[in-house]
Amino acid sequence: MKQIAQHVKSGAMKVAETSAPAAGRGMILVKNYFSVISAGTEKTSVDSRKSSMLQRARSQPDEVKKLMEEIRRNGMTRTYKRVMTKLDSFAALGYSSAGIVLAVEEGVQDIEVGDRVACGGADYAIHSDVIALPRNLVAKIPDGASMESAAYTTVASIALQGIRQTEPTLGETVVVIGLGLLGQLTVQFLKANGCHVIGIDLDAAAIELAKKSGADIVLNRNTDPVESVVQSASGGHGADAVIITAGTNSNDPIELAGRITRERGRVVVVGAATMNIPRGPYYMKEIDIRISRSYGPGRYDGDYEEEGLDYPIGYVRWTENRNMQSYLQLLAQGKINTDILTTHRFTIDDALKAYELIEGEKTEPYVGIVLSYDDLDEDELKSISHAEQAAAAPVISPTRSSLTLGFIGAGSFASGFLLPHLKDMSDVNLDFVCNRSGLTGADMRNKFGFRRAGTKAEEVLSDPTIGTVFIATRHGQHAPYTLEALRHGKHVFVEKPLALNEEELAPIEELLTSHPELAGKLLLMVGFNRRFAPLVTDMHGFFEKIEEPSVVHYYVNAGFLPKDHWTQHPVDGGGRIIGEVCHFIDTIQYLTNSLPERVSAECIASDNESVSNFDNVNITMRMKNGSVGIITYVANGDSSIPKERIIMSAGNSSAVMDNFQTLTLARNGKQSKKKGSGDKGHRNEVLAFMDAVRSKRPEVISLESMLATTRASFRVLDALSLKEVISL
Repeated sequence: MKQIAQHVKSGAMKVAETSAPAAGRGMILVKNYFSVISAGTEKTSVDSRKSSMLQRARSQPDEVKKLMEEIRRNGMTRTYKRVMTKLDSFAALGYSSAGIVLAVEEGVQDIEVGDRVACGGADYAIHSDVIALPRNLVAKIPDGASMESAAYTTVASIALQGIRQTEPTLGETVVVIGLGLLGQLTVQFLKANGCHVIGIDLDAAAIELAKKSGADIVLNRNTDPVESVVQSASGGHGADAVIITAGTNSNDPIELAGRITRERGRVVVVGAATMNIPRGPYYMKEIDIRISRSYGPGRYDGDYEEEGLDYPIGYVRWTENRNMQSYLQLLAQGKINTDILTTHRFTIDDALKAYELIEGEKTEPYVGIVLSYDDLDEDELKSISHAEQAAAAPVISPTRSSLTLGFIGAGSFASGFLLPHLKDMSDVNLDFVCNRSGLTGADMRNKFGFRRAGTKAEEVLSDPTIGTVFIATRHGQHAPYTLEALRHGKHVFVEKPLALNEEELAPIEELLTSHPELAGKLLLMVGFNRRFAPLVTDMHGFFEKIEEPSVVHYYVNAGFLPKDHWTQHPVDGGGRIIGEVCHFIDTIQYLTNSLPERVSAECIASDNESVSNFDNVNITMRMKNGSVGIITYVANGDSSIPKERIIMSAGNSSAVMDNFQTLTLARNGKQSKKKGSGDKGHRNEVLAFMDAVRSKRPEVISLESMLATTRASFRVLDALSLKEVISL
């Protein structure tokens, strides 16, 4: 498959060869036939990545602030490596396309294979042969609408949402400032709504095009008496509304809008225009100023866009999807004409010429730029639309190629904390990397030297040449992929958590404990890295000869995480207790050399609806050897306090570990200190796992311990819900 990609650090563009993306739960796989380059938005993105690091820093002060905070908390070396890994990758471009449905995953009821659809959304409706996207970012194309014109749907919906915010009525005079692609579409929508439309721009070609789009009056901002013409055309009252679709650093559009709008008129900002609002005219006329957010209600709402939860039409008439449908209906009725807007057409093979155009390397004028894609042959279509089979595979003996590795999930965590350590091992064969995004998979293949890349996990799970699988996907896929990998006789390293609930955990336990032929042959390890951190192992060693019970307090200043973050989702992430607190449960088990016997937990309530109550919780664990573990996990602390602190005491000895930077050991009135580098143990855990694979050891962390940690996290949720002490 072909896809346009830009290197994040250098800004270099290419047409990349990638695998078709995988369509997850509730998603639709679409073969693109056309996509539209949104010249303003994409030029900004392209130019930003081609600018120097200093220029980027100056333009994104908030990101710089976050980076400095990360350096303070995690250290320069670790932060530098993470940032460099992120910069040395490729990003997708595009957000408006149209094509034919190839496959529909479970949960989608009203879209069928073969439907013509318009697609929207950054990171979804990208410039690529094949795309995967959720239901609410797809709209059926009605008869009478061409697929090329339907490819404008997302851009048109942005213009349409600006008009929704304007609330124009029949016969009103509306001024459109900025007659680029958004402005031209806005003019056409307003004329379809029965408005008297005045267009304003600096460019003569844009002004001529606006006449074709139906504007009643068009004015050149530099040469025409704009204010007097608007006054005359509106009977001396001023425009009922002004829509700013210009993208500019100049403050002129917002100043001009204030002068030409009537009393209690409306000014709506759609484009990325400067907004230093002059108080005088806006105050004296009591002008209503509004900002239009992208293409309608639902945008940036994960529940709507990713989960497919619609807003009831009785409360939200025009969502982003209903705006998409509205544009397509107007298109089918012949009330919108995109043919006059399309100035350039390129095939995907020649797509870089389009970006030369919008970057100014070619000086010819442009408005609408359409990319087209070739048909796929029958074999390609069959391969792409074939859904992964989740049926249980028979248990088979481990393969002999245990040092041949497959990776499922190749996001920032895998590329930053796992793969660099594996790449350095000369005897390890990085064979197959699988990621839902074909572009990311191809990027990881090139960066780390994998032999192959793909998007279907089944290709890794069923490959008889792969003996060991690393799973670093979102949490909700950990247990299913782990189970299938074990059933196929593969060693498994899976990032935490192992499972999200008892139903997912039970079959993994049953497989490893009820099949004698697998005992000592299959290695399973969960990525509980804290126990491998150098300062934590030193702390463990300090108490090793003390036989009496200990008290361990693990304080975690976790920070705020919004409710709509994927880790908070019950299916994708499982929440912070299961997804992160499991780390600290495991570390306490390691330090106390004991498993949890019972747990209790308390949390504080929050008035902030965007914060989970479970973000601030205190957990107490009674261990089987009499030790007590306490986990204080908070989101309401100050970020200047270190993120993680462990205090442990036993046998008249104490130890304090601060953020993997320092370890203070105290015994017999004497203290000693060790310095750390912030190392949280990722390298050591990977080394330990691969050493076990080589030596055919049955475990690094005992299965009993990993199951106990996972179940303890479930029981913490029970304790919070039932307000009881829960036995394990």
